[in-house]
Amino acid sequence: MSKEILNITDCRTGRPYEIPIEHETIKAMDLRQIKINGDFGMMAYDPGFTNTASCKSKITFIDGEKGILRYRGYPIEQLAEKSNYLETAYLVLFGELPTKKQYEEWVYHVTHHTFVHENVKKFMDGFQYDAHPMGILVSTVAALSTFYPEAKKVDDPEIRLHQIHRLIGKMPTLAAYSYRHKMGFPFNLPDNDLSYTGNFLNLLFKMSEPKYEVNPVLEKALDVLFILHADHEQNCSANAMRSIGSSNADPYVATAGAAAALYGPLHGGANEAVLRMLAEIGDVKKVPEYIKRVKAGDFRLMGFGHRVYKNYDPRAKIIKQMADEVFEVTGRNPLLDIALELERIALEDDFFVSRKLYPNVDFYSGLIYQAIGFPTDIFVVLFAIPRTSGWLAQWMEFLDGPDRKIARPRQIYLGEPTRDYVDLDKRK
Repeated sequence: MSKEILNITDCRTGRPYEIPIEHETIKAMDLRQIKINGDFGMMAYDPGFTNTASCKSKITFIDGEKGILRYRGYPIEQLAEKSNYLETAYLVLFGELPTKKQYEEWVYHVTHHTFVHENVKKFMDGFQYDAHPMGILVSTVAALSTFYPEAKKVDDPEIRLHQIHRLIGKMPTLAAYSYRHKMGFPFNLPDNDLSYTGNFLNLLFKMSEPKYEVNPVLEKALDVLFILHADHEQNCSANAMRSIGSSNADPYVATAGAAAALYGPLHGGANEAVLRMLAEIGDVKKVPEYIKRVKAGDFRLMGFGHRVYKNYDPRAKIIKQMADEVFEVTGRNPLLDIALELERIALEDDFFVSRKLYPNVDFYSGLIYQAIGFPTDIFVVLFAIPRTSGWLAQWMEFLDGPDRKIARPRQIYLGEPTRDYVDLDKRK
C-alpha cells in the first residue's frame, strides 16, 4: 500500500476509508465519500481558512517559522538589495526575471499608461473634500472598468496584458490624485522621464517648480518598500482577488475588491495603528509601563506578531536597516526611539518570545512613510500600489490554472427546519 494514503475509520459506522495525500494535503471533496445513509457527506469546517489550501500557487513562498519570504524562489533580501519594483513586479507576474529587452519593453508599456482620462479626474473631483484617500482609490479603480469595456475578455492574453500595463501604470497616478484631492491641491501630470517611484513622488509633492527633483534616498526607500509589499501569498486581499476573478469579472473590479479588503484595518491599517500607539506612549520612559499594561491584557502591542510569521518578519529587518538612511535625509523621527525601546524589551521578555510575537513589516514602515511626509490616512494607499502586481499575478494564475472554478464555499446550516407559513393575524 502507498504511504501517501490517509486511513480513516468512521466510528459511527465502522467503515474504513482511504484518502490520497498529495503535497501533505488531502482534497476536501474526498471527505464527501464519508457518509451515513446516503446523506450529503463529510465536510471540513475552517473559518478564516486557517488550515485550508484554496489553491496551488507558484508565486510566493513563506516559511513563517523560519522567517522566510521568497518571490518565485528569489529571497526577498536579494530582491530588495539588487532589484527595483518594476523588475520585481515582472518577476511576480510572469515567473522569471526579465531579460534586458523584456525589461525595457515592460518599463515602456507601464510608463506610457500612467496618464488617466480627463473624465477620471472629474470623477475623483466629485468626492467630498475630506473623503478618505483609500475610499477614493477603491471607487476609481472600479470605475476604470467602464472606461475599458474590452477588459471583460479575460481569456484573451493580449487584452489581459494590456489591462495589466494599465493598472500598474495608473495605480500610482490614482493614488497620488486621491492624496492631492484631500489636500486641495491641483493634480500633477505624470513625468515619464522619472522612475516608477520617482514619478509617484512627483505626482504627490510637485508644487510650482518646473521640474520635480527626486531625492534618490527617498526614491530608493519607496522602491524597496514597494518590493516588500508586492505579494504575500493567500492573504485576505489576494483571496478576494481570486474569489472575484472566479466569476470572470474584469481585472479592474477584481482589483477594486482586493483593495477594498486591504482597506479593512485588520489587513492594511496596521502601520497606522503602530504610529498611534507610539504617539500614545509619547516618551521612552513610559515604555516599561506600557509593556506592563499589554501583558496585563489591557490592549495589544501593535506591529508585533503575524498570522503567518512566528519569527522576525524578514521584511521588518530590511525596513529597519533602511530607516537610518531615510532619517539622514528627513531628520530622525522622534517616535523611532520609542519603537526601538519597545522592540528591545519585547525581544528580551519571555511573555512575547514564548508567544512568538516579533516585529512585523508594519512596525517600522509607518515611521518611514511619516518621515517622507505622508499623512497616516494614505498609508494603506501606499500599500495598494505595489500589491497590485501581486493581485494581478494571483488573478492570472487562477485564470490559467487547471482547477478554475467559481468560488462557492459550503456552509453548515444551523437554522430552523421546515416550517409552515402563518398568516399575519394568527401570529403570536
